[in-house]
Formats: sequence, C-alpha cells, structure tokens
Amino acid sequence: MLDHIGLTVKDFAASKAFYDAALAPLNIAVVMAVTPEETGGSSHVGYGPTADRRDIQAGKPSFWIGDAPSTTTGPMHVAFLAADTAQVEAFHAAALAAGGRDNGAPGLRPHYHPGYYGAFVISPDGVNVEAVFHGGAPA
Repeated sequence: MLDHIGLTVKDFAASKAFYDAALAPLNIAVVMAVTPEETGGSSHVGYGPTADRRDIQAGKPSFWIGDAPSTTTGPMHVAFLAADTAQVEAFHAAALAAGGRDNGAPGLRPHYHPGYYGAFVISPDGVNVEAVFHGGAPA
C-alpha cells in the first residue's frame, strides 16, 4: 500500500546527521539523493535498508527528508503504490476532482529511477500525496 513517506525538515544538514546516526543501528542508511537541480530547488535524501530484509529490498528508499519549502510540498509527503500507469492517472484525476491541487501531472520521473511513473497533488490539509508505479511509461 505505502511506497514511501517524506518529511520536510527545517535544517537539512542537522536532520540528515540525526537520521544517519539514529537509523544506522537498524541497518538503514541513505540509499538515494536528489539534488536541487533535479527537483527545482530543494535537496532530498532517501533512506532504505543496507541489506535485503523480508519487508523491503536493499537500496529502495522508503523514508525521505527534504528541505523543500512547505508552500509547494507540504509538511509531509506520502506515496501510494499503484498497479500501473492507468491507476496513477486515475488517482490524479480523482484527487483533483475531490479538491486537491495539482503538484505534478502523471508522468515519468527518470531522475528517481528509469520507469518511475508518478503523479502528485496537494491535499486540502497541505500534504503532498503521490501515486507511483515503478514499471515505466504507458504502453
């Protein structure tokens, strides 16, 4: 159901240092970073297990922190796993019809990984909500 979750942090360097230390005993570390150039102005790091576990594969980021301004990303980001690109597109349309604000139309996001197809909306409470399919572009 949930693919990943992200928090907007006030001090990126301090928060990264905190999570680096706190998550190390759990064998969780930064497995991906997204630069300001890739996001349009903010830094993000994704944490994931450093070794395969039953609950998640090694190297897949499931917990993110970022220094994005909360006016464009919300105080939190949550992504739901979609079965295909049609579900991503249906999510986006339904969320907009339900009062969400567009924060990224359905499409490929290759800076995350090849085949990453997602859509983003801001909920009425300001949360950046995403649906994502990891299988690629529509046929």
